[in-house]
Amino acid sequence: MDPRKLMDEIKSSVINMFKVNMGLKPGEKVLVVTDYPEKDHWSSYDVEVLRDIVDRTMLARVVFDIARGEFKNNKIDFLAYPLTGRHGAEPPSYVGDEMSKYDVVVAITSFSLSHTNAREKATRAGARIASMPGFTADMFLPEGPMSVDYKQVSSFSRRLAEYLKGSKTIRVVTEKGTDIEFSVEGREWGVDDGIYDKPRAWGNLPAGEVYVAPVEGTANGRIVVEKGWYPRLEEDMILHVKDGLVVEVEGGGSVGDYFRQVLGLSPRVDDDLHRRRRNIAEFGVGTNPKAKRPDNVLEAEKILGTIHIAVGDNSHLGGVVEADIHEDFIIPKPTVYVDGKIFMDKGKHVIT
Repeated sequence: MDPRKLMDEIKSSVINMFKVNMGLKPGEKVLVVTDYPEKDHWSSYDVEVLRDIVDRTMLARVVFDIARGEFKNNKIDFLAYPLTGRHGAEPPSYVGDEMSKYDVVVAITSFSLSHTNAREKATRAGARIASMPGFTADMFLPEGPMSVDYKQVSSFSRRLAEYLKGSKTIRVVTEKGTDIEFSVEGREWGVDDGIYDKPRAWGNLPAGEVYVAPVEGTANGRIVVEKGWYPRLEEDMILHVKDGLVVEVEGGGSVGDYFRQVLGLSPRVDDDLHRRRRNIAEFGVGTNPKAKRPDNVLEAEKILGTIHIAVGDNSHLGGVVEADIHEDFIIPKPTVYVDGKIFMDKGKHVIT
């Protein structure tokens, strides 16, 4: 990565992010946050993964430099902390403390802060937060998902949320074998439209989804995660679900091995920590027409025509399970039934 060339390529999009997405005002304080590999990570991660992490850390620094050079009437600071190793795992306590001191926080990280107490602490303190785990520089380019018309994304997302409001059951079916049903009765639907210009607003960039926390203990069926639709997933992976928990992970190669271990399925561990990790935590609907890349979870879950289902923590989405992971699995071309009526037909929305 040539930082100077990268700065020239993404500068206008970074400035637009601060002005449009974050609604930055003169005098406000900004913190750019990232994570970095420590000594042990250099031998435990393979070279491809490590390069991706280091590139993202450097990207965060470039974004910081652009912001510092462009917004002279704002205090711009930078914070880097050691990798946590899992999406949703808590960072060191000082991270949440520092984030709470700023008006705007842009977190360009390799492991997500979205579903953490650190992020929630900062949100409650009034910070506006863009959580960008897995973000890559090309997302800032003219045809990337950050270049979408966010007013259009917001309008469409809110129409979907209004339609889904008050629904009771969701069923997702695909030709590849996904067939899962769960209750959302009494749960509030959320909208992540990429506009975080008010205190305590937060979400992902790139944005574009409608989401809900399924009622705990109600999900039953199976989720087929197709090869290519999760980082380094080279064969299909099937999550078998019973009474709201993942009870078996079938296939998936090395990615499947990772989740069998993390979820306590092989070897079998039935303690409270692993049961919480197995929780079916989220159902989301992608609404960003410029999101395209299937193997980057941050972008893939926003792709128009997809849905995603997450496991782990849902306490930051209106649920009651607090876990130290939150992992999203994207399902392309789904047929989705809402209270028995078709909401999506093989990836096509019935609402336009």
